[in-house]
Amino acid sequence: MHGEITQLFDLGGKCALVTGGARTMGWDAACVLAAAGCRVAITSRSAESARESAARLKDQYGVDAAGWQLDQTSHAEVARVAGEAIVWAGRVDILVNNSGGGVGASPPPLLDRDVADLDLLLQLNLNGMLYCCREVGRHMVEQGGGKIINIASIAGLCGRDRRMYVEGKLKGQPVEYAAAKAGVIGLTMDLAGYLSPRGVYVNAISPGGFENRQPPEFIRLYSDSTPLGRMGRYGSDIKGPILFLASPASDYVTGHNLVVDGGFTIWH
Repeated sequence: MHGEITQLFDLGGKCALVTGGARTMGWDAACVLAAAGCRVAITSRSAESARESAARLKDQYGVDAAGWQLDQTSHAEVARVAGEAIVWAGRVDILVNNSGGGVGASPPPLLDRDVADLDLLLQLNLNGMLYCCREVGRHMVEQGGGKIINIASIAGLCGRDRRMYVEGKLKGQPVEYAAAKAGVIGLTMDLAGYLSPRGVYVNAISPGGFENRQPPEFIRLYSDSTPLGRMGRYGSDIKGPILFLASPASDYVTGHNLVVDGGFTIWH
């Protein structure tokens, strides 16, 4: 490979903190950053999962890696883990703010949704990301730079046709999830305006649906609604966007929301 390309994507000597880095999209982020030479700190809601995933990174990529248990709905927990990761590595250059997802056992439709589940989902997917931006962003300002990548969603860009979920035999997506992810896109743009003059880049990635053991009928319906004719694939489709936004290749990009959805939103 030509040296110019290597320089654009080389992350040797850098350290990344990937929240929710033990599986799916977070694991893909951790892997591609490790492959580019990064030391990687992983968080997970499970201490065992965090430790095991860090050990796998060490074995597969030969980089230093460590894992922490984190409940990011707690600001005190976020502050503690961010501090410990910084002490472990000496610095954090890249934050992949990925942890989130659906929570609660109550039905997803807003009119049937338990308010406690609604509040918890917002706390996890929006407040928790704000906490991570605050604590890691403060460190990045002090060290003179860094890159924050917030994982948002196309749920923050367009409404969903819930007939697809009914026909595909899935519960569907809670409205507050869309509200939280729209908030992540908004916080990304405004935080970029605040931190970029101080050397900290802030960007977002809005993935579309990724195939993850959904019922075959749902996968077919979703794929038929996507210009590229398929759902996203773990192990490949998110790695390039993560590496681009984490590396020198994106050194003139901040405040951007990179949509990675196979074209789903252009049809909706």
